Amino acid sequence: MLKAWFHRVVLSRRWLTFLVMVASFFAFGIGTLNLFYLLRANGNLLLENGWQAVMDGGAQQLVELLVNGVVGMAAYIVFKACEYRLVHGLIDTPDSH
Repeated sequence: MLKAWFHRVVLSRRWLTFLVMVASFFAFGIGTLNLFYLLRANGNLLLENGWQAVMDGGAQQLVELLVNGVVGMAAYIVFKACEYRLVHGLIDTPDSH
């Protein structure tokens, strides 16, 4: 259902496809900025301080970082879908459909 809606509403309009692509590009960038450094720091915190780090919110922070990574990947997939639509709209000849 979401796929059909995305095709009908977003991918059928090149201008909207471009705007969604730009928004997903920024969402991916913001969502993944320093993500690996934060994950490494969180992992070190949990390993060095054990249960105390978990009680202080280290496990919750780890889950939040992982969710942030998943949201960033979803934004990347939306970006690639929009890119595919725009590129193929530009290079495909009308008789190739």
